[in-house]
Amino acid sequence: MNVPTTSAPAVGRPRNPAKDVAVLQATRDLLVEAGYQGTTVVAIARRAEVGAPTIYRRWATKEALVEDAAFGHEQPAPLPEPTGDLRADLHAWVSTFLDFLANPVTRAALPGLLAAYHLDEQSYERLVLRSEADVRHLMVGLLSAARPAMAVKDLDDRADTVFDVLVAMTVARAMTRGLVDREAFCDRTTDALVTLAQA
Repeated sequence: MNVPTTSAPAVGRPRNPAKDVAVLQATRDLLVEAGYQGTTVVAIARRAEVGAPTIYRRWATKEALVEDAAFGHEQPAPLPEPTGDLRADLHAWVSTFLDFLANPVTRAALPGLLAAYHLDEQSYERLVLRSEADVRHLMVGLLSAARPAMAVKDLDDRADTVFDVLVAMTVARAMTRGLVDREAFCDRTTDALVTLAQA
């Protein structure tokens, strides 16, 4: 599910993995403490006790580093196994997406990244590949159990629609109110997604 965003290592002395870990942790800490704007490469380097060139040898831009810190987990939160109950399954998806997006690191990183992606479509496509492509396929499987008679093309279109609405609603909620009234939001959003899926 993860697509590397770091640049290829230069020929020469082997990279020290401990520095990668320190830089990523410093980035996460600063995102929470200082927000996206305050998370500069200089501040990250100071917090991680490395030089800025060390960072730029690994990540070409601040955006690539922040993206790795927020979305580059080697073991992202797994989606719940489908139960065959469409409402229960979609509710589990809504809860998982909201909890991930409302995480303080993700919540701090996403607005700045979205602004950067406005000027760099390739970066946005990279994020989509690393975080969405295989998950969209899982949504098709989830809906196919509920709509076994639906044609494949119609099922793909319906799954894309449900997924897009799921992402839009959870991103907007996470960026504005976070986990306030979490259960009520998850219930309402699930009802909307079930209606879309069954229409």
